[in-house]
Amino acid sequence: MYLNYLNPQTGKWGTKHVSLGALGDSFYEYLLKSWLLTNRTDEQAKRMYDTAMKVIKERLIRKSKGGLLHIVEMRGGMFALDATFDSQHAEYMEIAKGITDTCHQSYVRAVTHLGPEIFRFTDDLEAQTNSNDRYYILRPETVESFFYLWRLTNILNYREWAWDVVLALEKYCKAEAGYSGINDVYNSNPIKNDVQESFFLAETLKYLYLIFSTDTVLPLDKWVFNSEAHALPVHEQTSTQVAL
Repeated sequence: MYLNYLNPQTGKWGTKHVSLGALGDSFYEYLLKSWLLTNRTDEQAKRMYDTAMKVIKERLIRKSKGGLLHIVEMRGGMFALDATFDSQHAEYMEIAKGITDTCHQSYVRAVTHLGPEIFRFTDDLEAQTNSNDRYYILRPETVESFFYLWRLTNILNYREWAWDVVLALEKYCKAEAGYSGINDVYNSNPIKNDVQESFFLAETLKYLYLIFSTDTVLPLDKWVFNSEAHALPVHEQTSTQVAL
């Protein structure tokens, strides 16, 4: 894996800290998506991604006693994309399914059917959360994984799980002039935080819309979504590029 900090003065690595969560998640996502965006010609980005994923698979992915797959950052869609477009990594689809199922479990185990900001695994606890991490702020990551798994497998479960999220948003997050985050997903009468995050419109609703659209709307072999769900067209391969 790659360190999170680089000294801009010396060009050397800084603090020896790596993460698939904050500070690191988009980096790994963009290594894969750079390869996809260039019509699978950016071989350096793919090599860097493959090297990191090998370590992640061996050292960071675990299965709980209850059978839930967990990792520091739940990126089911990233593994599903790699499995689909790189035949040598077909086994990553099972990782993608496992991670996405864990995300789903964090939702269905809450009375609101919306997932907490953070949930943890220990030797004795499975998908548990601290009292100060029980809030939900309209985040898109789980429905993003549902979107990729639905598009790439057409397994109906992912569309059904997405519809459950729609119903939960309508029931617990809808406000007079928009949608709001809530303070406790385990409370059947949660308090709204009176904030509609920008990523709710840009990502959460977009992925939900696409799940219930036909696969011809922004097909994944023609478009790549960046971290903020902006759709970028895959580069067309020209005759000059082929000759090179």
